[in-house]
This record gives sequence, C-alpha cells and structure tokens, in this order.
Amino acid sequence: MGSWKHSVRISIEGDDHVQEDECGFAGATVWVLDGASSLLPQLGLPGPSDPSWYARQLDRLLTEAAVAAEGTGNADLSAPAVLADALGRMDKLAASLVGGERVRFPSAAMCLAQLTGEGVEVLALADCHAVVELEDGSTVHVTHEPADIRIRPEESADPLRERELRIRDRELRNTPGRLWVARREVEAADQARTVRLGPPRRMVLASDGAWRAVDLGIVQGPAEFLQAARSPLAAQEMLLALRRLQAGTGESADDATLLTVERTSS
Repeated sequence: MGSWKHSVRISIEGDDHVQEDECGFAGATVWVLDGASSLLPQLGLPGPSDPSWYARQLDRLLTEAAVAAEGTGNADLSAPAVLADALGRMDKLAASLVGGERVRFPSAAMCLAQLTGEGVEVLALADCHAVVELEDGSTVHVTHEPADIRIRPEESADPLRERELRIRDRELRNTPGRLWVARREVEAADQARTVRLGPPRRMVLASDGAWRAVDLGIVQGPAEFLQAARSPLAAQEMLLALRRLQAGTGESADDATLLTVERTSS
C-alpha cells in the first residue's frame, strides 16, 4: 500500500494573524484542515480562537486515528473510516469540555486522502481542495462545496442581511440537506464527497485560502496549481503573488495552507 512523504509544506496567516489552518500526515493518511471563521459566540476553548483550537485538536486526533488504522494492517481501510474514528475521538473530547453543545462547537473544512490497496481514496468536506497526479500522468481535482454557496448573490447586497443569512446557515450545518463539515458528528464522514482513484504519484492538498491562487488567476487551474506546489520556492512565489494581488484589490486575505506529498513504495 505504501505511505506518504511530504515535499512541500507551507502555511501563512491571513489578515487576522490567527492561524486556523493545519495540515499533516501519518503513514497512509494525509490531510489539510481549515478552521471555520467564528460567526456564532465562541465557547472560549484554550487557544487563540475556537477555530484555531479545533484545527489543532483535529490534527492531533487524525494522527491518532491514522496510527490506529496502520495498526490494523487493513490495506482497504477507507478515508471515511479514518475520519469517523477521529470525529468519534473529537466528540468525546467535546463532551468533556462543553457537554452536548454542537451548534456553537467549532468546525472545519477539510480534505483527507487515504492510500488503499488499489490506489487512493480522497475525501472532502466543504471548500478544501486536493489535486492528485496519478501514475498514468492524469490529474484529478477533488473538492466538496463552497461554504457560502447557499446564500444567493441578491441576498448578499445588504451586509446586515448577508450576516444574518450566514449565521443561520452556520446554525444549520451538519443537518439533513445542509452543508456538512468536520465538527463532532461522526456521521459527517459519510456525508463527505469521497472519490476512489487509481495509484497516485503526487498530490497537493490546499485550504481555500491557498486555492484563491486559482480563483484569481495566479495559476490557471488545478494542474498548474499542482505544478507550482511541486517545489517550496515555486509554491512560496505563488502565495506571495496571491498576497500582492489581494493587497492591491483590497480583498481580505485568509489563511493559506498547502501540503504536497508523494507516495512511497511499501
């Protein structure tokens, strides 16, 4: 089945100077996390912000879940199974800190990839991204759903109304028919977009803050994003170009994180 080794890992803070992204890998599992910005009253968890605390804790719990998965020796262990294990651990931690609180409990968008006996399984919740280069040279882009896509443009003309709608959308997350994210519900693992692919050669996972380089035309599409993320220097130049463009247009800069990994042989 093999495992992952990382070749590029870059994470830069956004305008609020609180890092709410995380990324990591353990054995056959790799992930990127983007803590959801706080719209609801925070719980005061022990970190720079609730989303920052959550991303750090889920990073740790994914490592524990991935190591546990490696211990089973199951070559066909799925990405949803690894995430479900980590979210089960998160639910126990949450219960010890905030009891049954769910709506105000922090959450994150994420991508997670799990090597399998046949290739790789990629899971996405909300607006993190993965671009996979397969052994045949083709590339596949995997993501789930933009966080605020359910708010129509005509509804966002009034800033106060838009904020009300975004808060209501946040309150309804992880319920039937709404956006699912990583929070504390184990069921989110089954609600993610999950794609099974053949053997991978290389892959980049990115938070939506880094993916703005594609949205804004710094690079032209997923294949160019993967190419830029193949070396630390090229990746850094891409993100610096993104920051210069955002500063010039007045766009708020989000945390930007990318992690490029290569598959090693068994």
